[in-house]
Amino acid sequence: MRIKNIALGSSGLKVSNLGLGCMGMSAFYGETNETESLAAIELALELGVNFLDTAEIYGPFKNEILISKAIKGKREKFMIATKTGVEVDDDGNYKGVNGSPDYIKKAIDRSLKHLETDYVDLYYIHRIDPKIPIEETIGAMSDLVKNGKVRYIGLSEASASTIRRAHSVHPVSALQTEYSLFERSVEENGILETVNELSIGFVAYSPLGRGFLSGEIKSIDDLAPDDWRRNNPRFQGDNFKKNLEVVEEVKKLSKEKGVTPSQLALAWVLHKGYSAIPGTKRRKYLRENVGAAEIEFSEKELAYIDNIFPQGVASGERYPPQQMSSLNV
Repeated sequence: MRIKNIALGSSGLKVSNLGLGCMGMSAFYGETNETESLAAIELALELGVNFLDTAEIYGPFKNEILISKAIKGKREKFMIATKTGVEVDDDGNYKGVNGSPDYIKKAIDRSLKHLETDYVDLYYIHRIDPKIPIEETIGAMSDLVKNGKVRYIGLSEASASTIRRAHSVHPVSALQTEYSLFERSVEENGILETVNELSIGFVAYSPLGRGFLSGEIKSIDDLAPDDWRRNNPRFQGDNFKKNLEVVEEVKKLSKEKGVTPSQLALAWVLHKGYSAIPGTKRRKYLRENVGAAEIEFSEKELAYIDNIFPQGVASGERYPPQQMSSLNV
């Protein structure tokens, strides 16, 4: 198995099965380096990775602006996904979840300006606004498709019932949700079942458990002082220690296969037939991630993985309490 283009949903959208999460190039994960980030995006395209994932709140705006520099002169070679629905004003101040049609239409024009492009390939609702009927939000997204500003629409962290309601208004091409050996709740809460039934593509974000499954994080001090993960429950106290024990199992299995822990974790997601968007800001790790596409598993290995990484294996919630309340709405 190598990097290949796969269909996301049944609407005609095709992307590389391994994408590139660009968030950390501009926000949340400590020090950034624009020169290295631009080089990583250029290398991604050379290696067959054409699916770039960003959002207006990454920075805010800084990540979209970074991507505009990377795609200049070769826009048609990339599939660009960005997100709206978590409101920021024009000065970058966070205002909260907002799925109103007025905000959706304002946000797309701002994102197109920052990305320096006439259209976005995939436009996600980043978080579902419980104050606005999803039908109204998707209706506004549908208008963006009709006027050519957006090619396909997606949802992020939506419940099965919301996915169904949205899809009844306009075809949803992709659902983006956290999925990894660490986080398999979508297998049991009806979300995977729903997207499969409706022929909606599934995009796994944080397929490396926010870096835990790489085996590179051994102490909280391995994270920069301003790294967002320091506030993540899975990286705190006893949860951190217990999760390191789980990572040791990943290391054992990857050593037996002669691959890195990151490659094994990514290969497992790709084996499911989904698109994964691991985030990295360095060419070194990008090359490593791309190598995951060539890894195959035997039925015995898959059974072993399922046994040692069942749903709920990770200790701690995947977000702090306030952010957990915005998931699967």
